[in-house]
Amino acid sequence: MSQPIVQINIPEGKKVYFSSDNHLGAPTAEASKPREKKFIAWLSAIETDAAAIFLLGDLFDFWFEYKTVVPKGFVRVLGKLAQLRDKGIPIYFFVGNHDLWMKDYFKTELDIPVFHEPRIFNLNNKRFFIGHGDGLGPGDKGYKRMKKVFTSPFFQWLFRWVHPDIGVRVAQHLSVKNKLISGEDDQNFLGEENEWLAAYAKRKLESAHYDYFIFGHRHLPMEIQVGPQSTYYNLGDWISHYTYGVFDGSSFQLKEYSI
Repeated sequence: MSQPIVQINIPEGKKVYFSSDNHLGAPTAEASKPREKKFIAWLSAIETDAAAIFLLGDLFDFWFEYKTVVPKGFVRVLGKLAQLRDKGIPIYFFVGNHDLWMKDYFKTELDIPVFHEPRIFNLNNKRFFIGHGDGLGPGDKGYKRMKKVFTSPFFQWLFRWVHPDIGVRVAQHLSVKNKLISGEDDQNFLGEENEWLAAYAKRKLESAHYDYFIFGHRHLPMEIQVGPQSTYYNLGDWISHYTYGVFDGSSFQLKEYSI
């Protein structure tokens, strides 16, 4: 991983928050509005002590950026993110398998950097390996093949020629109905020895030390020890679990949000 390691020093009394897999817009925009409101309430609750916020992908169930068009909706959550950035709270966004066609809209409009690959962050001298988690480790072969097609410049060029009213509607349908995309078949715990992101983390530890591996994608809140001083966490989702991660400068916890 050649990218520079981002260093974040957490001030006294502040925390770093992690969230993933909201899938706003699924199964319909109207049905996801209560979940959107709950997520916004959580963002409001943490803004007083947030040193930084990490969003680990699939915030939207579908997202595609044309040159001058983005999908309709989500103004409340986008407005809240803009408000947090205006207050000076850093936000880092990692694309997931549902919003992997994100380009520069978040950076340009919200001043939120967007990452398409996992990155290393040092938080108070703890080494974090952070990403959405799709396509990593053994397994997931059908999706890996599909991702190669979806991320190819030629496919994206073709899709841009489809009128947004048609393209977005077709993509939204596939996002919900196609199990390779939706990940519906992957929402069962496989056991610590069979969880492929845990296996991926163990392989990464063969070449470097990481205190924490933080992923989304699996929709299940998980904590798995992958080394003597290394732990893999999966953040769960904002569909069934409403779970998130919080790092207080010395330790990491998974928590459930309820109002």
